[in-house]
Amino acid sequence: MLLRLLKAAPMKRSLGLAVLLLVPACGAPRAQTGAPPSAPKSHIRVHRALEQRFLVDRGDVRIEVIAQGLGPVLVILPSLGRGAEDYNVVATLLAEDNFRVLRPQPRGIGRSTGPMAGVTLHDLAADIAAVIEHERSGPAVVVGHAYGHFVARMLATDRPDLVKGVVLAAASPGKVPKGVSEPPVKPEIRAAIKEASDLSLPEAQRLRALQLAFFAPNHDPHVWLTGWHPQTEKMENEASAATPVDQWFAAGAAPILDLQAEDDAVAQAKFRGVLKAALNDRVTVVVIPDAGHALAPEQPKAMTDAIAAFARALR
Repeated sequence: MLLRLLKAAPMKRSLGLAVLLLVPACGAPRAQTGAPPSAPKSHIRVHRALEQRFLVDRGDVRIEVIAQGLGPVLVILPSLGRGAEDYNVVATLLAEDNFRVLRPQPRGIGRSTGPMAGVTLHDLAADIAAVIEHERSGPAVVVGHAYGHFVARMLATDRPDLVKGVVLAAASPGKVPKGVSEPPVKPEIRAAIKEASDLSLPEAQRLRALQLAFFAPNHDPHVWLTGWHPQTEKMENEASAATPVDQWFAAGAAPILDLQAEDDAVAQAKFRGVLKAALNDRVTVVVIPDAGHALAPEQPKAMTDAIAAFARALR
């Protein structure tokens, strides 16, 4: 009951930013500096996994952030038209592994608000920059899953001071090799992405589209029937279309983990080496077996382990 009441009535800071919505359920609330020295290890793990929610203001933009854990900062940016809740398992595992995990909600999702037209990737990257600056913990490792890779790469380009490294999870490279005329994403897959997120279509049709575009064979696509935000999807598509590829392709000069899904229909295996060939030693390639473009609901532990290993190697 206490947790439900806390969720319903968040406290406010004098700076206009909302702070904790959740505190440990057992015992009195304590400062976010870790468990007391006498606390058992299992208690520390539970404490680290607890979610906090707060708001970060940037002019006429307000971004809701889900935060967990204590330690080096990781920021996870979600897929097209989807929100931070897709990474509940991944974020909890990373928090338990001694990371501070921030999940900003894109504009139009949760309590995140801001202009939804005339937006570029530079604007969306600035939203995330404000979140990292609000944390006051130095540069972060930024994980861009699927569409999130556009924003992660733009952020690393525009604000290299805030980005220690970039994880591109199930991300299209953005370009095809020289001399190749076909697009990086097949037209039928683009059509399937659009169908999967179209809430007006019959469920059976959407499930077929989800399976084709997002999930590896023998993985159940029902988990992504919900969680779609059409207005955010429209805004994000317009933002990427309005921003030339060469402005974000290289992700500044940040180290990159190209975390690929073995059965990804969107980021095709035939273009798997494009980023490495273009950026050389800055890029480390890891392929996760038995995963499609959705990745996080399919292989959360493998995704977590790869991100954690990359982030620790940057210290």
